[in-house]
Amino acid sequence: MSDSNSTQPIKGLPSNAYTELKKGEEYSPLMSPDKTYSEVTPYSVITGLIMAVIFSAAAAYLGLKIGQVFEAAIPIAIMAVGLSKGLKFIGIKGTMGENVIIQSIGGSSGVIVAGAVFTIPALYILNLTVDFYKIFLASLFGGMLGILFLIPFRKYFVKEMHGKFPFPEATATTEILVAGEKGGKQALVLVVSGIIGGVYDFIVATFGWWSEVFSSRVLPFGQQLADRAKIVFKINVGAAVMGLGYIVGLKYSAIICAGSFISWYVLIPVVSYIGASLTVPLGAGVTKLISAMSAEEIFKNYVRHIGIGGIAMAGIIGIIRSSKIIMSAFSLAVNEIFGKKNASKESLRTQRDLPMIIVASGILFTAVLIFIFFQFGVVFNLSHAIVGLLIVLIISFLFTTVAANAIAIVGTNPVSGMTLVTLIISSIILVSVGLNGESGMVAALIIGGTVCTALSMSGGFITDLKIGYWLGTSPYKQQGWKFAGTILSAATVGGVIILLNKIYGFNSGALAAPQANAMAAVIKPLMSNQPAPWMLYAAGAFMALILTIIDVPALAVALGMYIPLELNTPLLVGGLIAYYVSTRSKDEKINNARKERGTLIASGFIAGGALMGVVSALLRWQNINWVNPAWAESQPAEILGIVMLAAISAYMIWDSLRGKPEEE
Repeated sequence: MSDSNSTQPIKGLPSNAYTELKKGEEYSPLMSPDKTYSEVTPYSVITGLIMAVIFSAAAAYLGLKIGQVFEAAIPIAIMAVGLSKGLKFIGIKGTMGENVIIQSIGGSSGVIVAGAVFTIPALYILNLTVDFYKIFLASLFGGMLGILFLIPFRKYFVKEMHGKFPFPEATATTEILVAGEKGGKQALVLVVSGIIGGVYDFIVATFGWWSEVFSSRVLPFGQQLADRAKIVFKINVGAAVMGLGYIVGLKYSAIICAGSFISWYVLIPVVSYIGASLTVPLGAGVTKLISAMSAEEIFKNYVRHIGIGGIAMAGIIGIIRSSKIIMSAFSLAVNEIFGKKNASKESLRTQRDLPMIIVASGILFTAVLIFIFFQFGVVFNLSHAIVGLLIVLIISFLFTTVAANAIAIVGTNPVSGMTLVTLIISSIILVSVGLNGESGMVAALIIGGTVCTALSMSGGFITDLKIGYWLGTSPYKQQGWKFAGTILSAATVGGVIILLNKIYGFNSGALAAPQANAMAAVIKPLMSNQPAPWMLYAAGAFMALILTIIDVPALAVALGMYIPLELNTPLLVGGLIAYYVSTRSKDEKINNARKERGTLIASGFIAGGALMGVVSALLRWQNINWVNPAWAESQPAEILGIVMLAAISAYMIWDSLRGKPEEE
């Protein structure tokens, strides 16, 4: 194997990077599997760790403030490319392999933060005792499990399913890294679209010149429909979300939107109609009459639970369908651990994972640490600690493939929904073994935080590994150094949560922490032996079974039912644009060139939106916010928002259609 720190001029990803491989066809990454490249260096590791700290702090604040944790991978990739260009002047030349490692280590921030801020603040909200070590260890151990459980499934998701999943976030990040290395026309398209998308989303978030969400309520007829039939249409007008839809493609964006349309145009009106004559509140934890609820309140109190049930059942079905893959992974692990190691040693650099003996030992070691943590730091009871450990291990493992599937399909991990399921299951089991009240709430939330972080890491890490697969980096290096980013991110988020509580307080309203409030609302009655919405969960589960029987992707539909309508409808807009620009010509080469140019533009929109989202979050952290709520929430602002979405969509179509085969 030869050593190479400088590659031949980059021409872009191979033509089969995003398509299913024909029989006998192989995918050849940009960096040759037969050569070695600079990947893990002092520069890449130190830069990645610095990124992990910075973006953990920024993501934690934003997640607690507005309930949305931005994906750190894209802005980190942009900064890595920028640094590799800028540092040439002092003799440091960052390579593509190093940039992937920077992104992989730094990307730990967003996934660890999502696991922590969706659950841990509920301890404060419920006025329970919170210690730094509990936040740190729950986040750390969850992150470690997420990495270790995913490794055996890497080849299935990134290689065997090549071209079958869109991997929208991985696609955008990969295009950024390739364009940065290649330069020329591709880089120019990416930069221009990044500036347009970034400025567009920054104006919305920081200045509020137009509304972020358009609702059919702005029209008199739409208001009447919303009041009488609870029928509402909503769409997020952001460039980044629409760009995500382009990469997801028409097929999956349509399926996801179908789930949303079932929720909003079938179930919500039906619930409203049936509940109109009720004189008492219906359902667990509901205090309001259905007749007095808005469409959004019906969605939150009833319909979203059906989506959660669907996600849970889709996950179980996925595990059953993946049983051969799981058994194959176990078989390979056993063969490698007990003597048949030649295959691993002889495999190509680009297909080599961490040795299975290390993975198995790591899982065992982490399990022991979790048990010690639960026994001496959370429940102080042997049987309760064992029960807590088993819940964490079983649910984290079972939902690992669900999280990876969700990220691969739509780029959104339904981790809060799966964590809600975890909390419900944990609470029922813990109450049954005698652990309830305040101590039970603490235990359930720590268990939920650990599982939430594990699932968040599994979903996020499959993105890193797919990027590495497309570009040709060494998976075992990504896997090994991911732990370093996890440790720093877990420590940072623990400190930030405690600091923000001291400054603002989670009960003051200054920090919304919407997911954590939802967790607190669910767990309190469960620990007091009050009922959960089991019938709604069951309805979602049966719906997922029926969809599976008729061969419709149940997870995609359930995701659509669970994720708010306004975040799904722009996916369909992007998917329709992708279909339109790639089918206008009778020449397949022209269609492919146009679609690839559109992918670059969409990646620029996503990258610009993500990067400027960080800037906007930092400004808000400094209490700099020029949004006038009275205008931003007004009808003219919403109408202007839909006009701006139409304008940026038209730009995307126009620029994509300029793609020519010679640009490939």
